[in-house]
Amino acid sequence: MNFENLNIWCWLIPALVGLICGILGYLIGKSSSITIDNSAELKSCHDKNTKLESDLAACTRKLATPVAPAPVTTKSSFVATPPVVEPPIVAPVTPTIAFDALAAKVAFGKTVKQDDLKLVEGIGPKIEGMFKDAGIKTWKALSNAKVSECQKVLDGGGTRYKIHDPASWPIQAKMCYEGKWKELAKWQSEHKGGKL
Repeated sequence: MNFENLNIWCWLIPALVGLICGILGYLIGKSSSITIDNSAELKSCHDKNTKLESDLAACTRKLATPVAPAPVTTKSSFVATPPVVEPPIVAPVTPTIAFDALAAKVAFGKTVKQDDLKLVEGIGPKIEGMFKDAGIKTWKALSNAKVSECQKVLDGGGTRYKIHDPASWPIQAKMCYEGKWKELAKWQSEHKGGKL
């Protein structure tokens, strides 16, 4: 058996089949092609474009024409207009958040009194008294206080209060004020001693 003749046929037969398939595909594609006539649509677009160009030219000419100044009259033609009355500025009303003692009791397992600053971890009875003496008597007031203000209250009590860190107290007080009892209980369990 002659392997050279076999090798040529292995290449020649697929090449001939591919050539025949290509010619047939071309002929079938050419016979089924559809010609779309867009000439009417193209003419319509051209006409619209011409009209828009003429409108633009008319507007440009109109802008270029100088406008005669209004005649000056010697008599006063002013009419008194009533003054504009602005509506009064009303400060936004901050909604009051109702204290839910039951939800607080469920979260902490004990009765919680509204605005009890001792609920904030790190504040005991003496520190609560110091804050109330300084005018910070509610959770909301403590939540709005800056850490530096809290530190001043502690510094006013002497050196025995230096170990306390008030950095988290406004955060905890805000959770109390907003009634986020579960979040506060979780936060306090994760931050022992109320330290960040």
